[in-house]
Amino acid sequence: MIIIPAIDLKDGKCVRLAQGDFGRVTVYADDPVAMAVRWQEQGAQRIHLVDLDGSLAGAPVNRIQIRDIVRAVSVPVQVGGGIRSRETIEGYLAAGVRWVILGTAALRDQELVRGACHDYEGKIILGIDAVDGRVAVQGWTEKTAASPADLARGYENDGPAAIIYTDIKRDGVGTGVNVEATGELARAVGISVIASGGVAGVEDIVRLKRVEEFGVTGVIIGKALYSGALSLAEALRAAAG
Repeated sequence: MIIIPAIDLKDGKCVRLAQGDFGRVTVYADDPVAMAVRWQEQGAQRIHLVDLDGSLAGAPVNRIQIRDIVRAVSVPVQVGGGIRSRETIEGYLAAGVRWVILGTAALRDQELVRGACHDYEGKIILGIDAVDGRVAVQGWTEKTAASPADLARGYENDGPAAIIYTDIKRDGVGTGVNVEATGELARAVGISVIASGGVAGVEDIVRLKRVEEFGVTGVIIGKALYSGALSLAEALRAAAG
């Protein structure tokens, strides 16, 4: 299981939101590039970037910061937030981003997502974010009637690299990963699942390891790393155990 530190970008800074609420923002660093280098130096094998401003705008806003991070680190980077066009996908991949995450587009523009999965094989990740078992889109501001499993099944034959599954109610509040829902999604589809949202401590990594056999291949960690509730070294040891 891979541990993936998260860097969420808002106004060019490294921040965390509580439960996806743009009114509950904590700024952790003014220099996201330095933060990315720090995680790499501590052993991160991959870095997760989200353009929060872009997720609302529907187009990249923090593109310069993302470009600079990709240039500064040697580990692969995955990027999400406001990626809703072929042009944006191609721009990020050309800039050296390894994986592009499609969230809102996965529900709203299936033609774009299917075409991208086929044209950029192994480089497209589906971002599925849920509230009370229902998919939320547009920077988590709109809840839909779709279930995560139903949305994911629709892309099984298109070969996405992975699914990032986020329980929005747990994201940024450190109440523990929704291991049950993450494991259920992994069992329901033939696509590897990366857990996200709510990591509180090393026990969450241990619990996720129990569903690794079903296809849960990684976990994204944000607030727990920034608050000191969990060190990256601890997380890496637990994941390797």
